[in-house]
Amino acid sequence: MSEALRPLARPRLYEQVVQRLREHVADSGLRVGDRLPPERELAERLGVSRASVKQAIVVLEVQGLVEVRHGGGTYLRRASLDVEPVDELVARKRRLPDVLEAREALETKLAELAAQRRTEADLAEIDAALADMRREIEAGELGSEGDRRFHAAVTAAAHSSLLADFMRTIASEIAESRQESLRQPGRPSRSLAQHERIAEAIRAGNPRAAVTAMRRHLRTVSRVRLLSWEPDDDARAGEE
Repeated sequence: MSEALRPLARPRLYEQVVQRLREHVADSGLRVGDRLPPERELAERLGVSRASVKQAIVVLEVQGLVEVRHGGGTYLRRASLDVEPVDELVARKRRLPDVLEAREALETKLAELAAQRRTEADLAEIDAALADMRREIEAGELGSEGDRRFHAAVTAAAHSSLLADFMRTIASEIAESRQESLRQPGRPSRSLAQHERIAEAIRAGNPRAAVTAMRRHLRTVSRVRLLSWEPDDDARAGEE
């Protein structure tokens, strides 16, 4: 049978709500920090259940596009609601735990070795990466490039070619986990502070402290809204 005649996918109701919210933000000229209408009002105006509205907002929150303040409403964190397809979010949710597990195994060892083997040039590059991330955050950005440079500098300071090769093989997955973490509210400045503690341990030549600081940092990286999102429940709620 022709593949063209496969069953049509029916858009979930909450995905249609997401699209309407995207159009509303664009048409209304809302800016970062502005509040969206209350869920009850949105449900009435769109003619859907509050459950569908709630699940749409969760999808936006998972992607770091809005901030939900409990009891205080929903606020824009980006000027436009450019939403990823839900299927892509589901795929990333499935692979992210494996990526985070691999990062902790590799990067705690890299931090330990860096504390033992770092040179003055390595320390200078670590400091430069911290300064880059600080400048990005002060400019209102997430600090992604400074974050990437910092972890690359720690890897280089470990002087382990095989571990560096392992890191390169999962570079795209690491970048994905970095972006997921840094778009959590308040996360960029917290990550920078944790990077500074890792750097201090490496500079002091304290392998145990470097391992502890890196592990704590990566546990923070793993705390993202995406992993607590249950898309199957959202689908059921959106279709009621």
